[in-house]
Amino acid sequence: METSPTRDLPKEFLSDLERKFFWWEPVGPQPRSDIRILAQAMSMAGFEEVRQLEQMVGYDRLAETMLQAQPGWIDERSWEFWRGRLMRATGRRIPDAAPVRSFDAGSV
Repeated sequence: METSPTRDLPKEFLSDLERKFFWWEPVGPQPRSDIRILAQAMSMAGFEEVRQLEQMVGYDRLAETMLQAQPGWIDERSWEFWRGRLMRATGRRIPDAAPVRSFDAGSV
């Protein structure tokens, strides 16, 4: 059973992250998902914000966010930073690289 990394997080906390780390409007009529907001914060957070994320979200949920992240949500540098930090804190295996989009030109 898949669990949401953002389950039980205060909505005000997620709203604050969204205001801080997104300066563009959502694409389409749907609001951004909580996991998308959290992944963007992980990608752009300074060290003080990293500590806040660790305290508010917890290491296991941050690791789960990485495992559920879509291509482009967490940049390579941030992926490496969080990967080392969260593997050490949780003992969980996190892939070496962030997910990337793949385009198969041969299937057109």
